[in-house]
Amino acid sequence: MKYIKIVRNWQDTNQTLGNCTVYDNGKPIFTALSLERGWRNNESNVSCVPKGKYKVVLEYSFRFKKDLWELKGVPNRSECKFHAANYWFQLNGCIALGRSLADINKDGYNDVTSSKQAMDDFHRALSGISQTEVEIV
Repeated sequence: MKYIKIVRNWQDTNQTLGNCTVYDNGKPIFTALSLERGWRNNESNVSCVPKGKYKVVLEYSFRFKKDLWELKGVPNRSECKFHAANYWFQLNGCIALGRSLADINKDGYNDVTSSKQAMDDFHRALSGISQTEVEIV
């Protein structure tokens, strides 16, 4: 069974950084850095997802015009997706993945690099299934 685990390492009110790993039968098959908004009391569009376990479903996104993995059952939230982004302010409660950290725009925050490539690899790691679970700690 494939599943996703995000371990958060750093957080303020603007951004959250961590590591995202996809496991297949308990063995890691993919890892990347994760980027989210900071914690703002689970407010829609401006807060990261609360810690916990959530169902994740592959669904078509009309906004992004492609299939994306979406978290289901997030309290008082919807449309929390995994998608490519480099900066925390590009995320409205979603999760981006990347390969390394760099302050790309020189605002004092680490951004993630190579997000599109990391997301492509994430989708490949989850190929063959249409739903799984994510644990955020």
